[in-house]
Amino acid sequence: MLIRQATVDDVPEMQRLIAHFASEGLMLPRTEKSLYETLHCFVVAEKDGDIAGTAGLHLLWKDLAEIRSLAVQPDFHGQGVGRKIVNALVEKAERLRVPQVLSLTYQTKFFDKLGFQTVQKETLPHKIWADCVHCKKFHHCDEVAMVYYTAVHPEKVRVFSSVPVEH
Repeated sequence: MLIRQATVDDVPEMQRLIAHFASEGLMLPRTEKSLYETLHCFVVAEKDGDIAGTAGLHLLWKDLAEIRSLAVQPDFHGQGVGRKIVNALVEKAERLRVPQVLSLTYQTKFFDKLGFQTVQKETLPHKIWADCVHCKKFHHCDEVAMVYYTAVHPEKVRVFSSVPVEH
């Protein structure tokens, strides 16, 4: 399994994968246009030439980045693909010296296993006022905010092992 920077050639498959889970109400949809505009934020997991999963790391502020649009092909569920993607994005946040990584999610058990902690959304003003206020779910958001404190966080002990990301 290779975790690598996403390219323009990956976007149509990334969008189909995200749309699949968005149609089930498990994540917000993303247009191809939005993926092209933020492509530099995204990685893909590739196995035997197929995209097994994708996600992006969006910098919200000097102390907070967000994992967005984490999606793994159903055929690859349970094989560690999501964990490897999250691991790679957390390490990217660390290289950028960002102390906290956020995920707004319904998959709390998954993120809990990776060391994320549930926090109140109100403790994340840079996320709320930059993005959430524009979301159609703003007044009835049912996603859970979870934060991982990276190795650059003053109180964090590292739990992830190194997984290289090919650039």
